[in-house]
Amino acid sequence: MNIVISNDDGIFAKGIKVLSETIGKEHDVYVLAPDRERSANGHALTLHKPLRAEEVNIFNNVKKSWQINGTPSDCIKLGVGAILNFKPDLIISGINRGQNMGTDVIYSGTVSAAMEGTILGIPSIAVSLASFEDNNYETAADFILNFIRTFNPKLLPVKTLLNINVPAVDKKLLKGYKITKLGIHRYIDIFEKRTDLRGKTYYWLAGESLEHEDDPDSDFSVVKNNYVSITPIHYDMTNYKFLNDLLEMNITI
Repeated sequence: MNIVISNDDGIFAKGIKVLSETIGKEHDVYVLAPDRERSANGHALTLHKPLRAEEVNIFNNVKKSWQINGTPSDCIKLGVGAILNFKPDLIISGINRGQNMGTDVIYSGTVSAAMEGTILGIPSIAVSLASFEDNNYETAADFILNFIRTFNPKLLPVKTLLNINVPAVDKKLLKGYKITKLGIHRYIDIFEKRTDLRGKTYYWLAGESLEHEDDPDSDFSVVKNNYVSITPIHYDMTNYKFLNDLLEMNITI
């Protein structure tokens, strides 16, 4: 397959290197990634400055790679629309440093890159390692390589991508995988107030993660128990049940 790989940690991150070089052993890989970290950018697009793509040669087993001065979504949109002369068979975004589970997917640049691929009609997967330490990326990369040997990306429904989270353990300790739903993850937002050298006030968002739900079918629960979590998510955010309820309300204005 012709596979495009992107991320939000930047083209020099360890996760994208391990993933690209692993997948490149069996597939034709093209890397299109931000030139620096773009974590928590969500689905932002660059509209008010030019985008620049610079070809780089920093990976093994990769056909071509570019660093782009934009967001993860920019990388996919620009790559598919202007740089590549073909439509990829699959887009993989990752391996993200840190989990993307529950409500994290709303903020995640990693998930957004895969979402952009889905919007463009290309089967897409987001993959994250559930740790902020730079270790065990090989576990996630090997899992994805094995996964795409048997999973046909063309079976993904319209508007749907796969969000995969891998425990940060040696692959010998993986118990397998489970199909999951998004859990609930809440944060306490803490804004640290500071003063710059000119006496102006600014704020630094710190925040703390609260305990998440322990629903056994959620992504959080299965990853905690050393299973890979595979969650189908989609960009149609319509609440269809309430849509019908809303229609029945006969609201008059």
